[in-house]
Amino acid sequence: MFADDMTTPRLLFVVVTLLATNLSVSAHHSVSAEFDRTRRVTVNGTVTKVTWQNPHAFFFVDSKNPKTGSVVSWVCELGSPNMLVALGWSSTTLKVGMNVNFIGILARDGSHKVIARDIVADGNKLRAWPSEQADLPK
Repeated sequence: MFADDMTTPRLLFVVVTLLATNLSVSAHHSVSAEFDRTRRVTVNGTVTKVTWQNPHAFFFVDSKNPKTGSVVSWVCELGSPNMLVALGWSSTTLKVGMNVNFIGILARDGSHKVIARDIVADGNKLRAWPSEQADLPK
């Protein structure tokens, strides 16, 4: 009888653990599956929103299309907040209203979503990825 009483909680634990693991793995994505490293765009614009949450931080930029004059809204993906903190960022490094310039690796689906690299915000270069070189003081 004791073994039967322990089977249900163990089974429940295993099921909950498998579900939680499956959800967290499926929530994350491969960069190469979503973005095309061979397609890049230079974006100049104004930050309209910043979100600082796991698994990725995002900022949103309105940029004027030089060909049409229309405003294009970009969704700009960064790494995790923990990685950004390790690179010297805080949740207030990028602020609404800042002027930004960056290289975006375009999404494969044709949307205006990018991975932002080589970011310059209000004239300051921001190291957003470990592979980017930091500007050293002179």
